[in-house]
Amino acid sequence: MRLDYGLFEVQPLTPTIGATVQDVKLGDVDDTMAEAVHAAWMDWKVLFFRNQQITTDEQISFARHFGELEKHPFVVDGETPPEVLVLESTPEMPSSASAWHSDVTFAERPPMGSILRGRIIPPVGGDTLWANMVEAYDQLRDDLKAKIEGRAAVHDFLKAFGRNMSEERKAEALEEHPPQLHPIVRTHPETGEKALFVNSIFTSHIDGMDRAESDILLRQLRDRAKQPEFQCRFRWEPDSVAMWDNRCTQHYASPDFHPAHRRVERVTLTGDRPF
Repeated sequence: MRLDYGLFEVQPLTPTIGATVQDVKLGDVDDTMAEAVHAAWMDWKVLFFRNQQITTDEQISFARHFGELEKHPFVVDGETPPEVLVLESTPEMPSSASAWHSDVTFAERPPMGSILRGRIIPPVGGDTLWANMVEAYDQLRDDLKAKIEGRAAVHDFLKAFGRNMSEERKAEALEEHPPQLHPIVRTHPETGEKALFVNSIFTSHIDGMDRAESDILLRQLRDRAKQPEFQCRFRWEPDSVAMWDNRCTQHYASPDFHPAHRRVERVTLTGDRPF
């Protein structure tokens, strides 16, 4: 894997996923620098940038080098620009994305990726982990690869966002965001790599398979993200930024920091329909 991208070098966190980018200021990125960042992003799947004293507008501007931005379909705070999703945990309202997942896979076109900035970081804990779902697929047994070849799974929002909805609101939301069929093995549209594309939050069952058999197989596939050899782990600091490819990774926010205050802000890139 490359370490030198001409305009900067990277320091890997693991051999196959995650690298810290050296000496790049996100507020000053031009098209040439963005091309180099994109190349490193495709290689390492998750990039990390330290000491980024950038404004919200600069975070948005950096993200736009890589595609169009989207708003989250359910989570809105009204305090920040619509492109910015605030993820906050306080002693009064603890919160954490403490399950392995890819973002918004219940959409017809799940996000391409996200750029997350640390604003308020606990003194200890609150790390985020990412899993390389290309490696998770590549290292599957041949019989499991054959079993999932050409199969699709159903993704919906109900488990994550439907629990506190009224029946009326749930019906409206299902009209706006109906369940989607996505391939269990997704082909990356830029690198051509194949990755497992099922997760514990949004994937409900395998299409056309007996439910009991589906549950067993899905559990096997979902649990691949939990294997340390496919993971990298990032220790946040204020003004650190993480940039991940949602098409071939999953992530998990460790909930070990409560009751400390944690606030991160995310900008998300529009994706395409998985194939």
